[in-house]
Amino acid sequence: MAKDPVCKMDVNEKTAKLKSDYNGKTYYFCAPGCKSTFDKNPAKYVK
Repeated sequence: MAKDPVCKMDVNEKTAKLKSDYNGKTYYFCAPGCKSTFDKNPAKYVK
């Protein structure tokens, strides 16, 4: 399981429909709102 970087919810990478690539890594999201928030400012959510 991956963690949604915005809301910290567990997301199954195999079934996740929402994902973004940033700095060579793929991030998975539970909902469109989380993906949209991440895509606007990914550096805020990546350590």
